[in-house]
Amino acid sequence: MKPSTTWIEISELDANNRAAQPLTFCHRARRSRCTIAAFLATALVVFLAAPAFAQEDADFAKANQEFAQRHFKEAISDYETLIRNGQWSANVFYDLGNAYFRARDFGRAILNYERALALERHHPEATANLQIARDEAGALELRPSWPERYLQIASVSQYSIAAAVAFWVAAFCLAALVLTRRRSTAMFSLFIVMLLVLAGSIFATWQLERGSKGDALAIVTGKNVQARLATADTANAVLALPPGSEIKVLSTRGDWIYAALPNNLRGWIPAKHAEQVRL
Repeated sequence: MKPSTTWIEISELDANNRAAQPLTFCHRARRSRCTIAAFLATALVVFLAAPAFAQEDADFAKANQEFAQRHFKEAISDYETLIRNGQWSANVFYDLGNAYFRARDFGRAILNYERALALERHHPEATANLQIARDEAGALELRPSWPERYLQIASVSQYSIAAAVAFWVAAFCLAALVLTRRRSTAMFSLFIVMLLVLAGSIFATWQLERGSKGDALAIVTGKNVQARLATADTANAVLALPPGSEIKVLSTRGDWIYAALPNNLRGWIPAKHAEQVRL
């Protein structure tokens, strides 16, 4: 009887394997169909997006051609259309600044050079042309505070990354100190250092965001603009602001902006004569 029992056990095993094979095949087929569907969906998205990217490239090339042909007003219109459509890049703002510079609109040239530098801090051409435009217009600049001068070695995004890294390392160190019986002096020291880095990064981010180059930075785009003591054209003047001058928006009241001005002054200017750098 022993051989018969062995044959039955082997037969049952073979039957089970044969029953499992179609199921495995179904899983593989389903996985294959999912992969094909994902590929087709990706291809469809790329196919539908390709004309939009091609159109943007064509519009950018058209704007550059208008600029090369010295049709600066047309080039300005084309670049601004790209920006309204969401095509923000340091080079687009830089080219728009160049078009305004050629059109002798130094206020808006400086505004767009500043926007290019807000997107790409190390843009040598924008930095150089910004200084040339300031010299041409006689634009006034805000004086950064002493902490801001030292903290400008890094950008807000870099300080934000440092804060995030310090937070998670500090969290790991705290968990290790709580869960382990033996307290490591090195782990505790690292925890303290990460807390200091976190606090310093948060302070640096806050200081830069509220500083002379922060969110409230605006550029005077109008001509013959006078900052005044009150929200009236007849109020006493505080400071004459050439085109391209920097101001820091503190508050708004109707059609007027109350701003911090160069030379540590404050005053009201018409809102239509200034635009904030950050969009």
